[in-house]
Amino acid sequence: MRFALYDRRAAVLYAHRWAYGRNPAFYDYEHLGGDCTNFASQCIYAGSGVMNFTPTFGWYYIDPDQKAPAWTGVPYLYNFLVREEKTEGPAAHPCELRDLRPGDLIQLSFDGENFRHTPVVVSVGPKRASGLVERGGQGPANTPRSWHPNGLRPSRRAPGAPVTAPPCVRTA
Repeated sequence: MRFALYDRRAAVLYAHRWAYGRNPAFYDYEHLGGDCTNFASQCIYAGSGVMNFTPTFGWYYIDPDQKAPAWTGVPYLYNFLVREEKTEGPAAHPCELRDLRPGDLIQLSFDGENFRHTPVVVSVGPKRASGLVERGGQGPANTPRSWHPNGLRPSRRAPGAPVTAPPCVRTA
């Protein structure tokens, strides 16, 4: 297995390109529980170029009926990215807010316990924790993490938030 670098710039450019629109190559899950993790997965794919086609536990999108749970499910994406097995596809690790970089993800909790939202970091401020996020087709681009119309905040009590994007991508 070889490793490829994660292209953060490509992920951020993709996020900016599709923040107010929808890439027709991917289904819109907005009315099926939300589209944020689908959008985050698209950004990660733009920066990695590698999918993992392992049934059930992989990370891939073929069409709306042929996709891994990790492509669209918040906790499933987290579990895939931080997996310990050295399998094909992007890999990541949890980080502190101060360590966020463009191209990373933040997984947010509405109740402090369950993660329900996955925005993509497109820029960070001088204190790093004031990073800005894109939300695919769901609202204004470059929304500061510290302000959100729904009052979302990263949960520091529950394990797993935020998640830094992969420094490298495992490829076969």
